[in-house]
Amino acid sequence: MGAFEYSALDPQGRQRKGVLEGDTARQIRQQLREQGLTPLQVEEVAQRESRQRRSGGLSLRRGISATELAVLTRQLATLVSAALPLEECLATVARQTELPRLKSMIMAVRSRVMEGHTLADGLAEFPHVFPELYRTTVAAGEQSGRLEVVLERLADYTERRQQMQQKVMLALFYPVILTFVAVAVIVALLTYVVPEVIRVFDNIDQELPLLTIGLIVVSDFLRDYGLLLLALIAVGVIGVHYLLRRPVWRMRWHQQLLRIPLVGRLNRGFNTARFARTLSILNASGVPVLEAMRISAQVVTSLPMRQAVEQAAGRVREGSPIARALEQGGYFPPMMIHLIASGESSGRLEGMLSRAADNQEREQETLLAMIMGMFEPLLILTMGAVVLVIVLAILLPIFDLNQLVA
Repeated sequence: MGAFEYSALDPQGRQRKGVLEGDTARQIRQQLREQGLTPLQVEEVAQRESRQRRSGGLSLRRGISATELAVLTRQLATLVSAALPLEECLATVARQTELPRLKSMIMAVRSRVMEGHTLADGLAEFPHVFPELYRTTVAAGEQSGRLEVVLERLADYTERRQQMQQKVMLALFYPVILTFVAVAVIVALLTYVVPEVIRVFDNIDQELPLLTIGLIVVSDFLRDYGLLLLALIAVGVIGVHYLLRRPVWRMRWHQQLLRIPLVGRLNRGFNTARFARTLSILNASGVPVLEAMRISAQVVTSLPMRQAVEQAAGRVREGSPIARALEQGGYFPPMMIHLIASGESSGRLEGMLSRAADNQEREQETLLAMIMGMFEPLLILTMGAVVLVIVLAILLPIFDLNQLVA
C-alpha cells in the first residue's frame, strides 16, 4: 500500500486535489470514479519525491524548512507520548499540517507503517526531508521501546537548531541590507550625481586637484564599464561556486576560512556546537558510539573538522577515549574536550556533551553580537568617509576658482 496524490474533476467541472491510499494507481482511479470524480493525474508520492531528488539542483522543492520539521517532530512526539497507535498519530499529523506536499509524505510514511514496516523505514523513503540523524535516532528509539522519549529529544533538537539558525539570520539581515544600501548609494553618486557636477569644470581652464581627477576617473570607469564589471563579478561568483564543488578546492577553501581570525572562530564554534549536540542526542538514544560519531561528522559543515571527527572515530575504534581522539585533531576547544573527558570518566557523557553544546552556542551568540555591534558603526563611518571624499573632490576646484577670482 502506498500514498498517491491525485487531481480530478468533480461533476461541476471544478478541479480537486488530495491524497488517497491504495496499492496501485489504477486502484486510486477506481476509487475516484466511485466518488463521482474524473481522474486527471495520479502519482505515487514516493516516486514523485524520488524523481525530484534525482533532478538535483534543478528542483526547488527538495526538502522542508527547519521550522516545518521542528513542528512536525513536536506534534508527533506529543501524540506518541499520549500512547496513541503510531498510524493514528501519523494520520493526525497529516490532517494538522497545511502544506499539501508535507501531508502527502506523512501519508506515504503512514502507508509503510501500516504494511508492517518500522517508522524509520517509512522515513527512509524521503532521505532529503528526514536526514540520517533523524532516521537513525528514530530506529534506535523503536528498537529500545522508547520512541516517545527519542521523539521528544528530536523535537527539542530540531527546535533548538531552528532557533539558532533564526538568530544567525536575524543578526546578519540588518548588516547585509545596510551594506547593500551603502554600496548602492555610493555607486549612484559616482555614476549619476558626480558627472553632472563635474561637467561645470569642463569649460574652465584650470588645473584640477588630484583628488578630483581620481574621482572623475572612477566615475567614468563605472559609467563605461559598470555593467561589464557587474557581469564579471557574476561570472566570478558562478565560477567559484562550481570550483568549490570539487572536494580538493572545497577542502582548501574551508581550511582558509578556519585561518581567518573572527570567521574561523565562528566557524569552529558553530560546528563544535552542532557536533556536540548531535552526538549527545544519538548517545542518549542508545546509538553505538562509532555509529554516532560517523553520523555526527555529517552535520559538521567544515570539511577539515569533519575529517578530524572521522579520524577520531578511527582512534576510538582502536580503543582511544573520545576526548583524547578529538583533542588530537586540534580543532575542538579545550573546554569541550575537558567536558567530554569528565563525561566519559563519570558515565555522564550525554549530559556533558549537552553542556558543551550549550556553552559553545552561548559563546557564539555573544561573539556574533559583538561582531555585528562593531560592524554597523564601522560601515557607517566607512560610508561617511567615502561621501566626504566625494564632496571634497567636488568642492576643492570651487575653492581654487574662488581664490583665483579674488
